[in-house]
Amino acid sequence: MARTYCVGLTGGIGSGKSAAAACFAKLGVPVVDTDVISRQLTAPGGRALPAIQAAFGDEMVHATEGLDRQAMRRRIFADETARRRLENILHPLIWAEAARQLALSVAPYTLLVVPLLAENWDSYRALVDTVLVVDCPEGLQIERTAARPHMDERLAKAVIAVQSSREVRMRIATTVLSNQGDLPALCAQVTQLHTRYLETAARGTGA
Repeated sequence: MARTYCVGLTGGIGSGKSAAAACFAKLGVPVVDTDVISRQLTAPGGRALPAIQAAFGDEMVHATEGLDRQAMRRRIFADETARRRLENILHPLIWAEAARQLALSVAPYTLLVVPLLAENWDSYRALVDTVLVVDCPEGLQIERTAARPHMDERLAKAVIAVQSSREVRMRIATTVLSNQGDLPALCAQVTQLHTRYLETAARGTGA
């Protein structure tokens, strides 16, 4: 059986990746989300917790809650070495689980959501057939991110600073999905792309 055609979805924080993925899901497209996988790996009993506890100390891991996300977020955005240490623990586990889920998909195409796809392009390019970048101006990214729980403008800017720039994401983009409007406008664009991806998957060619 031919493998599922894989659409890699990425974008900076606050760009609207989750909203776009939800639009695809409503159309019946299977979604493999590396953020969801990461949360599973760091939930109570998660496979990443022993290594995180050994690397960062007992105070970062709670028996009933798993990883202390707020404490870890503060740590890694103040210490690049700590951020890379965490990435070295999580990323191989996330990649392996994403590859496993893609291999099980029997849909014409599957959406693979990878927020840090540009940063980890060498690892993921073998899994991805085409890249969809969700994009919006940085000011809008900051506004949306700062409005989230446990976030503010300072932290939003810190997260954006350690992610790849819009220009770098554009270099790997096959298609750019502009998300400066409302949710219906975003979903309308997704519906058009859905038709295109189904046609491309049926032909077995790139898009």
